[in-house]
Amino acid sequence: MSAAKFIVELASQGKYTFTTADAKNILGCSDIAVRAALRRLRQKGDIAMPCRGFYVIVPPEYRSLGCLPPEQFIHALMEHQGESYYIGLLSAGLYHGASRRPPQALQVVVAKNKAPIVCGKIRIEFVARKGVAGIPTVTVNTPRGPVLASCPGSTALDLVGYPQHAGGMDNIAMLLSEFAGNIDGDELPRLAELSPVAWAQRLGYLLDLVGMQVKTKALAGYIARKKPVPAVLATSLPVGNAPKDPKWLLKINCTIERKLP
Repeated sequence: MSAAKFIVELASQGKYTFTTADAKNILGCSDIAVRAALRRLRQKGDIAMPCRGFYVIVPPEYRSLGCLPPEQFIHALMEHQGESYYIGLLSAGLYHGASRRPPQALQVVVAKNKAPIVCGKIRIEFVARKGVAGIPTVTVNTPRGPVLASCPGSTALDLVGYPQHAGGMDNIAMLLSEFAGNIDGDELPRLAELSPVAWAQRLGYLLDLVGMQVKTKALAGYIARKKPVPAVLATSLPVGNAPKDPKWLLKINCTIERKLP
């Protein structure tokens, strides 16, 4: 079988990813011959290689991108690499009702630091956090199969935990005003146990700020039981004589425009 026919057969079966080993097994050629055949297909734009030894088939509608959209192959890539993952932060917010412009990169949360992937015009940004395998996720369908994304509550906690990847606190407040209605407030204490307590303090404050007090009752009880040390709202800014919010034990060291949903 030729390499060109091989990818046509794969696509006809609804499969748009494969490895060098897969191609060698089907084509029955030497390593050198297989790599040469795949290189020719890449030069024609029929396939792309997001990472060494892992290929995606590029349908005509995505030729201008030079690759499949990343959400359409990230699950297969993470399976290939044997890593736990979920689509998170700004990218997950889009699945839960945030209507702002999509981020320039697909944001994927993994267990350890990982270099970004650039393939054609697409980019995947990896964010490392502990316990990634235990974070509650939801399954989201894409044209090439399902992917895992953080659930609304986990997404909100990650946003306040990694503000440098989310456009800062003003942007996070705006996003929360758009999708916080989909957060299960009763579930927030359980989710908060999986993250630093300061994340819960910041999230509770911001949810109240955007008019979502109905979602924070259980979380406020959780903070009252934990009795944490005062945290700061914006870790990248000086604290100075910032006032303290007594409900969330939070030093409010930045001003956020109040944004109601």
